[in-house]
This record gives sequence, structure tokens and C-alpha cells, in this order.
Amino acid sequence: MPATTRDRALEAAVEVLGTYGVRALSHARVDERAGLPAGSTSNWFRTRRALLAGIVDWIAERERADFDPAALPRIATVDALIDGLCVMTELQSGPYAARTRARYALFLELAGDPELGEPLRRQRIVFEQWSERIVTAVGIANPVPATRAIMALGEGLLLHRLTVDPDLDLRPSIERAVRALALDA
Repeated sequence: MPATTRDRALEAAVEVLGTYGVRALSHARVDERAGLPAGSTSNWFRTRRALLAGIVDWIAERERADFDPAALPRIATVDALIDGLCVMTELQSGPYAARTRARYALFLELAGDPELGEPLRRQRIVFEQWSERIVTAVGIANPVPATRAIMALGEGLLLHRLTVDPDLDLRPSIERAVRALALDA
């Protein structure tokens, strides 16, 4: 099914935001990036705030679709958890890098706007709950703090990969942390 004008605008907006930052985001730049006639993005999102809200929702929808637990293999061992975390971090810092950078930019930009930032925070909570269920299933003790530690490590590795070392080998850090948490029973 071909992408709608709205979808094309949102995809382009995420690319602009993730590539050039929040200050570069404009309706005209999104139209240009998406190859749309001038004013197309504005037809869907009248204001900058409406465009930001659309981007927040679009990112949350895409992440739910890309990392849908029902579509992913079941993780029941520490080794499978390590593999899954490596794959997810590779995807978010590789093919989905612009979207990840856009998400980070939005978290920072919308920190003072609880209403606009709410979908991102809700998405984070859902992801944290899903991760906690996996951590519990693989038998790691104290799953709440273990999940938070794993997620913090993942965010740090993502940020490092996106800003400092795009070729960073993630596995040693992820494996060391997960195995240490698994032994902390």
C-alpha cells in the first residue's frame, strides 16, 4: 500500500529531526525532504506543535510495530536476552538511527511540555514493563532494578554509538552486564 501524504510527511519530519535537529524542523523543510508540494505538511499539521505531536505519535507507532513482542522470538535464557539486546541496539543505532536521534531530540525538547512528551513517556513505560517480563522469564533476580540497569546501559550504548563510535562492538558490554545481573541472585 502506497504511503499517504501524511505518512510521507511524518517520515521526512523524523529524518529532518534525526539528521539536523529540532531547530531545523520546519513545514517547508519537511515538504522538501518528502518531495511534497509546498504546504502539504501544513495541511496535515497546521502548527509546529501539531507537527511535533504527529512525530511523537508516529515514532511510538513505528517502535511498537518494529519491536512487537508477539512478533519477536521468545526470550527464555540469558544468552537469548544478550542476543536480543544486541540486535535491538544494532537496529536502533543502524537502520533506525535517524528515528532514535529524533526520539532523543524530542525527549530533550519536550521535557518541559508534559502533554506533548506524554506519548514518548508512555511508550517508555510499556517497553520497560515488557523488558521486565523478559528479565523475570530468564530468571534474573530483582527484575525491576535489573531491568532499569539493562535499559540504562542500552541507552548509554546507543548514545555512544550515535555520537562517538558508530562501530562500537556492543556485545562485550551487554554480555558482561547481563551475566553480572544474572549472577546477582
